[in-house]
Amino acid sequence: MSDAADFAALPKLELHLHHEGAAPPEFIRRLAGEKKVDLGGIFDERGHYAYEDFWHFLKVYEAATEVLKTPEDYARLTTAVLEESAASGVIYTETFLSPDFCGGRDLGAWKEYLHAIREAADKAERDMGIVMRGVVTCIRHFGPDKAKETALCAAETHGDWITGFGIAGDEKASNPKDFAWSFDMCREAGLQLTAHAGEWGGPQSIKDALDDLKVTRIGHGVRAIEDLELVDRLAEEGIVLEVCPGSNVALGLYPNTQCHPIEMLRERGVKLTVSTDDPPFFHSTMAKEYEALHRAFGWDEEIFGQIAQTALDAAFCDAATKEKLAKRLEIRA
Repeated sequence: MSDAADFAALPKLELHLHHEGAAPPEFIRRLAGEKKVDLGGIFDERGHYAYEDFWHFLKVYEAATEVLKTPEDYARLTTAVLEESAASGVIYTETFLSPDFCGGRDLGAWKEYLHAIREAADKAERDMGIVMRGVVTCIRHFGPDKAKETALCAAETHGDWITGFGIAGDEKASNPKDFAWSFDMCREAGLQLTAHAGEWGGPQSIKDALDDLKVTRIGHGVRAIEDLELVDRLAEEGIVLEVCPGSNVALGLYPNTQCHPIEMLRERGVKLTVSTDDPPFFHSTMAKEYEALHRAFGWDEEIFGQIAQTALDAAFCDAATKEKLAKRLEIRA
C-alpha cells in the first residue's frame, strides 16, 4: 500500500462521526448565504473552520449549526456528508444525531427532522452504496435535565435506524453518573450505548462511563493508556474504542500520529475502530486516517481488515445489515 488511491479503495466502517461536525465548510457557507446569516469569524482566510482549542472548537461547532434550522437543511447535510464518506471508501457509518440541534428536543419536531435525514440516507444507500444508522447523542455540557429530554426522543424513535444512544460534549462538565437515568431509560428501550470518555477527562472518565453508564463502546478512550490496569480491563471485557487519531492530533492531545497510543492499545489486545470524528474541522477523511496509520505504524491491509471486522462486530445495526456488510468485506478480501 503506497498511495491515497489504495487507502480510498479499502472498505471501511466508521462508528464515530458527528453529523453537524461532518458538514463541509463550503456547505455551511452556502447555506448561510441562502439564509443571509452572518456566522462571524468561524472560518479562516482559506475558508476552513477556525478554532483555537477544544473548547473553542465546541463554540465554532455550535455556531455552524445556526444555519441548520429545518428538516430540509438536515436532508441536504446528510447527502453532503455521505458523499464525502463514500468517496473515502466508507460502506457503513454511524452518525451522532442530537435532538438538541434537530428540533430543540421536541419529540414531534425531532421526528420530522429524523424522517428527512433518513430519507436522504436511504437515497444515498441506493445511489452510493453507503449505509447509515443513527446514534442519538445528548450534549454533556447542556446538563442532565436536557439529556433526559434527548433520551426520551431516542427511546421513542428506537428501531431499525435509530439504534444507539450516547453522550458527547465537554467531558469536564458534570459526571457520568448524572446521566445514568437517561442511559438506563435508553437501555430499557433496547438502544445500544456508547459514551465519549478518555479524551480530555483522563482514565477515570472511562472508568466512570463503564461503571455508571454501562456502555459497551467508548468514544475516543485513548487516555486509558495512562492506566495499564484499565487497558487490561478494556481488553478483558471486550470494550470497543472508537478511536479518532486525526482528531486527537489536530486538537493537541498528541503532537503527531507517531505519538498516538492507538498501536500500543492494539498490541495489548484492546478492540479498536478508526473514525474521523468531525472530519472537515480536522482536515481529515477516512482514507487519510488510514494513510497516516500506515505511515506511522506500518499498518497494512490485513490490519485494516481486522479493524473493519471489529467495527462490523461492534456496529449498532441489526444482524441482516451486518450480514450484507460482511459480504462486501469478503468480496474485497
